[in-house]
Amino acid sequence: MIREFQDRILKLKKEKDFCILAHSYMSEEICEVADFVGDSYALSIKAKSVPQKNILMCGVRFMAETVKMLSPEKRVLLANAQAGCPMAEQMDAEVISEVKKMYPDYAVVAYINTTAKLKTVADVCVTSSSAVKICRAMPEKNILFIPDINLGTYVSKQIPEKNFKLLSGGCPTHARVEKEEVLTAKKAHPEAVFLVHPECRPEVVELADFVGSTAGIMDFAVKSDKKEFIIGTENAIVGHLQHMCPDKKFYPLSKDFICHNMKITSLTDILNCLSGDGGEEIVLDEQLRLEAVKCIEKMIEYGG
Repeated sequence: MIREFQDRILKLKKEKDFCILAHSYMSEEICEVADFVGDSYALSIKAKSVPQKNILMCGVRFMAETVKMLSPEKRVLLANAQAGCPMAEQMDAEVISEVKKMYPDYAVVAYINTTAKLKTVADVCVTSSSAVKICRAMPEKNILFIPDINLGTYVSKQIPEKNFKLLSGGCPTHARVEKEEVLTAKKAHPEAVFLVHPECRPEVVELADFVGSTAGIMDFAVKSDKKEFIIGTENAIVGHLQHMCPDKKFYPLSKDFICHNMKITSLTDILNCLSGDGGEEIVLDEQLRLEAVKCIEKMIEYGG
């Protein structure tokens, strides 16, 4: 049945001029029908250069918004309209605008995991892999980092010469993992290297052998001469890495390391979208898009 669905999807996407983008947290069966798999920003950049006029994002809403921001001439669909991101949606532009008034000498750095509207009040955007580099390159000494307090804490420790203000926000999936689970996993797999995403709590990150983005974690594991790894990010990555490196062993840090918003997208959703009976087209007001894309352009200027 899965193979049948995949074959129908492959046929329809060619007939209807669609490029399918899948975030790395998607299931293996979805990644197999995607044209490109990766982190949200990498996918949005890739969308700009593909010849297809229609983009189908298998991820969450802010990712589809970012694709539309960078490729306004293309038709962008989100495979499942219910796929949101709690972190991206937990702060709004009005609140951050008020916070900016309280700290007028602070530059606002927004994680890419934010809505298009929130990006309109940011000075620069960052990804988990570029955050340290960009914050260090910025001329401003004072930085208001939103929305992820854990990523912000990690970045601030790498750049002690700058002043960071952090708000209480973040990824509930990464933040729910506790130090005790790391110690339990390390005890169960004493030979394994611990790789972690900086959206995790500081006490979890401190125990890591490597800290990096999803793509960074995967790249490290693939290139490493080590044979066992504990993966401190969404459990889909455990499966992808096991598929890529059958001679190595990968262990999930926690059975609860699951993003339900990512997992809501199915092959059926993709098939329905391509059939014209599902998903949601992403439409952005042009003035909002122009204001929001400025922080991404600034990120590119700083080498992000």
